Amino acid sequence: MSTALTLISSMATRHLLTALAQAHAQTGAPAVHLESVGGVDAARRVQDGESFDVVVLASDAIAKLQAAGRLKPGSVRVIADSSVAIAVRAGSAQPDIGTEAALRATVLQARAIGYSTGPSGTALMKLFERWGLADTLKDRLVQARPGVPVGGLVASGEVELGFQQYSELMDVSGITLLGGMPPEIDIVSRFSGAVTTHAAQPEAAQALLEFMASPATEAIKRQHGMRAASDAR
Repeated sequence: MSTALTLISSMATRHLLTALAQAHAQTGAPAVHLESVGGVDAARRVQDGESFDVVVLASDAIAKLQAAGRLKPGSVRVIADSSVAIAVRAGSAQPDIGTEAALRATVLQARAIGYSTGPSGTALMKLFERWGLADTLKDRLVQARPGVPVGGLVASGEVELGFQQYSELMDVSGITLLGGMPPEIDIVSRFSGAVTTHAAQPEAAQALLEFMASPATEAIKRQHGMRAASDAR
């Protein structure tokens, strides 16, 4: 029996990666032991030399690990793209988010706004800055604490409006998904994977990544609120 591959990822992709790993194992490939933690923590552990076969993170974090020599050269593969969605508490009024102007007005009216760590949260803060609202909103912004999804903040009433990747909001009870960001300001996070330099099974790890990046997995990605990468950026 093959030894299970070890994979570390951020929390954002844990459900997708579980499904992809299970589908790959059905082809006779090794099973995968997945550990999902905060993205910053995952990157630090790979940077510090902790032994994993595969790492899957936001593409900018993967690029930093690659530049630091922590990844096997040529092993990086794009896994999926994920867009940000917006939610309110179930049963509450559903504000207009259909255009950039409408969303800006909705944000201004919100008592408290929840957002996540990582690249999607950073992009949202840059959007608020571009709108000239950074100072106006600073006392109303609530960043999700480690292990607490934005959807949980919305469901509990701690925040009135929540922004997080659709894949992380789609199955949360107690909330209503309003939809994605208006197309002109869509926030998309790209996730990539790579074989680490400390991989115990580099060939099997690369085969897993090739499978995860293949067109055959597109339906699985859509089931989990993500999609195949739309281009080669």
